[in-house]
Amino acid sequence: MNKLTGFLYARPSFAEGIARLIDFGNTLQVYNTSFSDEQADFLALASDWYVLGDDLRNAMNHYNDLCSQATDELLQQAREELLAGIQE
Repeated sequence: MNKLTGFLYARPSFAEGIARLIDFGNTLQVYNTSFSDEQADFLALASDWYVLGDDLRNAMNHYNDLCSQATDELLQQAREELLAGIQE
């Protein structure tokens, strides 16, 4: 998961989780803030596109790796068949 996936809410730590057990007044509830609604919308949309681009980049890299492996395997198989045909 990308670190920008949930930037609008603060990620609690283990210690904060334990402290929430005795926080009856809900005083530990903290959210990340923005100067305006427009800024919050812009940051949320920008981070969504950044995460989407990052996911697409990872998927394309994975696809390219798989294609190169398949090509290497096919070339190796062709070499073996060629050498087997020459040796006969």
